[in-house]
Amino acid sequence: MTDRYALFGNPLGHTKSPFIHGEFARQLGDDISYEAIEAPVDGFAAAVRDFVKAGGKGFNVTVPFKVEAAELADEAHEAVVVCGASNCVKVEDGQLVAENFDGVGLVRDIVDNLGVALKGRRVLFAGAGGATRGAVVPFLEAGVGEIVIANRTVSKAEAIRDLLGPRGSVQACGYEDISGGFDIVLNSTSASLSGAALPIPPAAFEGARLAYEMAYGKGKTPFLELAERSGAERLADGVGMLVEQAAEAFAWWRGRRPDTAPVIEAMTIPLE
Repeated sequence: MTDRYALFGNPLGHTKSPFIHGEFARQLGDDISYEAIEAPVDGFAAAVRDFVKAGGKGFNVTVPFKVEAAELADEAHEAVVVCGASNCVKVEDGQLVAENFDGVGLVRDIVDNLGVALKGRRVLFAGAGGATRGAVVPFLEAGVGEIVIANRTVSKAEAIRDLLGPRGSVQACGYEDISGGFDIVLNSTSASLSGAALPIPPAAFEGARLAYEMAYGKGKTPFLELAERSGAERLADGVGMLVEQAAEAFAWWRGRRPDTAPVIEAMTIPLE
């Protein structure tokens, strides 16, 4: 019998998740279906109930439902509690168990796929939304030396600092107060989706080993262009993060982890 999985979000016209999970299933010979379900903005809970009632085994969650997914769950793992959002749910005996693999997927892409060590590094996150919030703890667990979170609304960055600062060195500031260079600079804002630039000072990229655009498939965004002009050694977008978090979800659901390398290769758009 075919096991049913899905992605919930709105809108979903851009999603690559059915392709990714289809490739994983083909690799491992698993009989699954994976569909994109564009739930009404005010109808996520009802859509989930219908999916579970129809025999759904698990699902991923993307914007704007990640926070609601965490609230809807019967059980939430630590990563969900920490960041207040879930990107993956498993259905167990009719109960919803929530996880969040975004941060783990990001760390795996940077360390394993890109070969950039995190231990002892000084890291700048541009943006203080859910993506940054979900990444801070995995970065601290990977041994980074310091994390600085810059945001237009400084209070949002300070909220993450206050929540997660006891776990390691986490600082908060506005873009105008960014000082010194960083080993790794990441853009977790939605600015690149609209082609907007960020007011990150060029000095932040001096000596940077990596500039990482967490959006994917957008080519050389204004953020990456700034990073390149300012001396960043390497540029990357979020395709590896997307595939790696999907692999974590697949392994959690199915008990076997697929090979991510061929899927990342198939989806990578050259940053030219």
